[in-house]
Amino acid sequence: TIGVALFDIQDKILLELTHISPIPKPKVENKIEELILKSNIFREKLKSYVGMGISHVVIEEPLLNSNNVYTVGTLMRFNTLVCKEVYDVLGIVPEFISTYNSRKFAFPDLVGPNDKGRNVLFGGYPRDIDKKHVIWEHVNNVCPDINWLYGKTGNLKKENYDMADAACCVIGYVNMNKQTS
Repeated sequence: TIGVALFDIQDKILLELTHISPIPKPKVENKIEELILKSNIFREKLKSYVGMGISHVVIEEPLLNSNNVYTVGTLMRFNTLVCKEVYDVLGIVPEFISTYNSRKFAFPDLVGPNDKGRNVLFGGYPRDIDKKHVIWEHVNNVCPDINWLYGKTGNLKKENYDMADAACCVIGYVNMNKQTS
């Protein structure tokens, strides 16, 4: 699932927060072919943004120190395809932000002392905290008018977390560049 956040940076307004869950049909067995077909589906969504005056695109980099090297590799491959689609359709060279910097700069209050006294992301939170849900809560606080997606049982759908990550990336990217400018 790809979270998409469209902001008017000048006026600090969230214009759209959505997601794309590209599922190629018919299903293919080759995983590289599947990624290529998913990027084709993403391209079609990107086409709806042509002519809107988009000037920057920010893509979240996966955590490289993840325990699952296969997942990191797959995400890196897909990010490359997404980057190419953005360039081909919108004519923009995307910027990248790490998950860590995205969260750190979007919501500085997430940085606090850990059990060793070092200031780290999610320091002060219990080790088993649902980090995705914490990010969702923070995005929900700064963008209270979002119509989140709920399942039949009333629980948040997992796509909300991808959408919240997308908003977090843009907020973090903007804040990070304010500090370095």
